[in-house]
Amino acid sequence: MGAKIDSKTGRAKLEPRREPYWSRIEEGFFLGYRKLEQGEGTWIARLRDGKKQKYQALGTFADYDEAANAARDWRKQIDQGVACVDLTVADVCREYVKHLKTEKGADSSADAEGRFARLIYEATIGKILLAKLKTTDVRAWLNKQLATDEDDDDEDLRKSKDSANRNLASFKAALNLALKDRLVATDAGWKTITPFKGVGRRRERMLSPQDRTALLEACPDDLQALVKGLLLTAARPGELARAAVADFDKKHGTMILDGKTGRRIVTLSTAARTFMAEHCKDKLPNAYILTNEFGQQWKKDDWKKPFKEAVTKAKLAPDTVMYHLRHTAISELILGGMQTSLVAMLAGTSTAMIDKHYGHLQHDQTRRMLDGVAII
Repeated sequence: MGAKIDSKTGRAKLEPRREPYWSRIEEGFFLGYRKLEQGEGTWIARLRDGKKQKYQALGTFADYDEAANAARDWRKQIDQGVACVDLTVADVCREYVKHLKTEKGADSSADAEGRFARLIYEATIGKILLAKLKTTDVRAWLNKQLATDEDDDDEDLRKSKDSANRNLASFKAALNLALKDRLVATDAGWKTITPFKGVGRRRERMLSPQDRTALLEACPDDLQALVKGLLLTAARPGELARAAVADFDKKHGTMILDGKTGRRIVTLSTAARTFMAEHCKDKLPNAYILTNEFGQQWKKDDWKKPFKEAVTKAKLAPDTVMYHLRHTAISELILGGMQTSLVAMLAGTSTAMIDKHYGHLQHDQTRRMLDGVAII
């Protein structure tokens, strides 16, 4: 007990052992140092609470004063009524799910459970002790949810930010409940993390035939070809930008597209087949079908500015983005009476997503067909 642990020299002279060497900070309150065979020693705090002893592992510190301050912070939390148990971030999220089931019902509980199962429980952030959660940890977790694939356009990024905002709201609610229940002393680790701004659901605008004509006329030649190709195929911009001459089968009128959902062979309309044939003419098999004005593969940053300028010139809504071309093409396929499964295959998405976002168009089409049947 009388061992010198308040100096680096004194600690160096200690024999390694499992039992810490203790130094009294004040009556009933001690700081301990556990000397290891190899590596840095670790610090531990001990507090007498009535007839019981409370212990708290503090970790490694370069000097005695830092360890003593950490011990005082721990004691201060106890004095403030904080539980000071070693709960992880995942632990408090699980407790929040239980709380929701009691307070708001099974649906709310299941929604939060689904989010945490995907993003917290097995993730790095879920293993962090709640008391050691830092702002940088939460920000890194949030940013990891954002769309970064080549095929992702501005709309994909907006959607991912919108989704991340909902996940953040559930996560912060769980952390705030832990703070309210005095499981942690401060919300400094997450309080300053705020949702992404201006990413609420974008209006899924379908461009009218007049809008499409105006947009095509406003585009420079290279961008005009890309825009027309997207309208004819309902492809994602990145998918079409990567398509090579060898991916186009003129004889069968099909094309291979490779995107976030994997490679798929799509059937082209007669207009689309003619369009692709024109742009493949006199090109080598490994050449890109559609290129920018310099003959290079289109990249997201290449089309952003000229597309925005074309939107302005065509007098379309200012928030019109490349995504609306795909949305327009899919909408026209649905309105044309094409089956959901076929539209999903051509667009490289799921039937569930088609039903979710375009179900109202299917109902309109079905109603028109029903109205054409004379029943009574």
